[in-house]
Amino acid sequence: MSDHHHKETFVTKYIFSQDHKMISKQYLVTGIFMGIIGGFMSMLFRLQIAWPDTSFSIVEAFLGNHQTDGIMNPDMYLALVTIHGTIMVFFVLTAGLSGTFSNLLIPLQIGARDMASGFLNMVSYWLFFLSSVIMIISLFVEAGPASAGWTIYPPLSALPQAIPGSGTGMTLWLVSMAIFIASSLLGSLNYIVTVLNLRTKGMKMTRLPLTMWAFFITAIIGVISFPVLLSAALLLIFDRSFGTSFYLSDIFISGEVLHYQGGSPVLFEHLFWFLGHPEVYIILLPALGISSEVISTNARKPIFGYRAMVGSIMAIAFLSTIVWGHHMFVSGMNPFLGSVFTFTTVLIAIPSAVKAFNYVTTLWKGNLQLNPAMMFSIGLVSTFVTGGLTGLVLGDSALDINVHDTYFVVAHFHLVMGVSALLGMFAGVYHWFPKMYGRMMNKTLGYWHFWLTIITAYGVFFPMHFIGLAGLPRRYYTNTSFPMFDDLADINVFMTIMAIIGGAAQLIFIANFFISMYRGQKATQNPWNANTLEWTTPVEHIHGNWPGEIPEVHRWAYDYSKTDENGEYVHGKDFVPQTVPLLDGEEPS
Repeated sequence: MSDHHHKETFVTKYIFSQDHKMISKQYLVTGIFMGIIGGFMSMLFRLQIAWPDTSFSIVEAFLGNHQTDGIMNPDMYLALVTIHGTIMVFFVLTAGLSGTFSNLLIPLQIGARDMASGFLNMVSYWLFFLSSVIMIISLFVEAGPASAGWTIYPPLSALPQAIPGSGTGMTLWLVSMAIFIASSLLGSLNYIVTVLNLRTKGMKMTRLPLTMWAFFITAIIGVISFPVLLSAALLLIFDRSFGTSFYLSDIFISGEVLHYQGGSPVLFEHLFWFLGHPEVYIILLPALGISSEVISTNARKPIFGYRAMVGSIMAIAFLSTIVWGHHMFVSGMNPFLGSVFTFTTVLIAIPSAVKAFNYVTTLWKGNLQLNPAMMFSIGLVSTFVTGGLTGLVLGDSALDINVHDTYFVVAHFHLVMGVSALLGMFAGVYHWFPKMYGRMMNKTLGYWHFWLTIITAYGVFFPMHFIGLAGLPRRYYTNTSFPMFDDLADINVFMTIMAIIGGAAQLIFIANFFISMYRGQKATQNPWNANTLEWTTPVEHIHGNWPGEIPEVHRWAYDYSKTDENGEYVHGKDFVPQTVPLLDGEEPS
C-alpha cells in the first residue's frame, strides 16, 4: 500500500489531505491560532477587571465602537467573556487534544495504515475549520458577538431584542456550534471504528496504551452527549426564529408583554449541561491519557495499576454523564434530586483519585527524565489534584449555594479543566513533536515555558478561590459600585498582572513551535526510547505509516526497566518495544 500510492499535489497533501498525520497538524495549528484569539480576549477583560476606570489604547485599537474613550462597555465585556469561554472549551481544548492527538496517535499506536475513513476524517477537520471561521466572523457584526455567557442561557440567547449580543452574533454562534458538533461526531465515530476494527495482529485491548483507552472512551462520551447539545441549539433556533416557546414563558421587555407561554429556561439548562459536564472529561481524559504515556516513558517504569487506570477512565466516563445537575443547584431543583446529584458528583472523586495515586506511584523511585513533556505532565497532576479538591465543595448542594456564580467556580473549573488540559496538551506537543515534524523542540525554551506557565496559572487561579469565598460575583465588568468588594481590588490587580505574564509566556511556546518546525535539531526514530508502535515508523512520513508489513505486537506498552532475577535488564536495555517477541521463559506483563 505504501509503495503504490498516487502522487500527491500541494492541495491534496497540505489542504484537503486524507492522511491522519497531516489532519492532526491541521487541527493543532488551527487550535493554536484560536488559542491566541481566546487568550488575547482574556487579557482584554482582565485589564477591565483590574483597572475598570482606566483608558487603554489597546482596548480602543481592538474594540473600536465597543468602548468609550478606551474604556470597555458592559456589553462588550460580557461578549468577550462569552467568546473566550466558547473558543477555549470547544475550539482549543476539544480540538487541540482530541482532534490533534486522536488523529495523530490512534492509527500509529494501534498499528493501522490510517483512520477507518480518511474522507470522513478530512470532512471532520474542514467542518471544524468552517465553524472556527464563523465564530471569528461573529466578532465583527455591528451589534457585537454573542454575549449570553458561554452557556448561552435563555432568555438572553433566545430573544434577539434582549441585548445587543442577542442578535446576529448569537445566530452566528449557534450556526458555528451546530457545525462544530457535526465535526466532533464524525471524528468520534471514526476514532471508535478505527480502534475496534483496525488494530494490528497481537494488539489486544489489554495491550493498548492508556492514550488509546482515553481517546476511545472520550469518543464514546462525545457520541452520547454532543447530540443533546445539538438538540438544545436547534430548539433555541426555533425559539429565536420561528416563534416557538421551548425555553420562554411570560416575558416582558420594556413594558411589552411578549406572546411566549409554557416554556422553561431550566429545560435548556438540562440539555446544555448533559453535554456541558461530560465536555469537561472530553477535554480532560485525553490530557490524562497523554500524561500516563509521558510519565511512564520518562519515569522509565511501567505505569502503576494499568487495569485500575483503564477502569478509572471507564468509571469517569459513566459518572460524568449522570452528574450534570450539580450545575443547577440554585435553579429550584427538588432537594432530593439535588442530593442524588451530590452523591454521584462526590462519587467521581474515587476514580479521579485512582488516577492521581497511580501517577504518583509511577513517579515514585523512577529514573525520572525531567524533559519539558515530563514537567508539564507532573504539572497536570498538581493542578488536577488542587482543582479537584475544590470540586468537593461545589459538588455539595448545601455548600455550592454559597459560592455559586462567584469567582470560586471560575477558579475551580479553570484549574481542573482549563489549566490541566492545557498542560496535558503542551506535554503531548513536546513529546510527539519529533513524530509530527521530524525535529526536536528547544528544551531550554520548553523549561522557561513550563515554569512561567505553572507559576502564573497558580498566581491567577489560587487567589481567585478566596475572592470567590468573599462573595465576589463572576461576569461583573466592574465592582466599583459595591464598596464591600473594595478590599479585593488589589487581588484582582495581582491576578491580572500574573495573567498578562502567563499570556506572554505562551509566546515562548509559539516561537519554539514554529521555529523548531524548520530549524530544530533533527530527530532520531525513537528519541525518548519509548515502547509504543508510533516510534517504529520512519522519521519521514509515508502514506500507510509503515513500509511493507505492519509490525506485530507481542507485549503491552509499558515494559520499562524489566529485569530478571539477577537484576539485569531482560533485553539488555531499560525499554522493550511492543514489537519485540517474548524470550523463552519471559513472563508477559
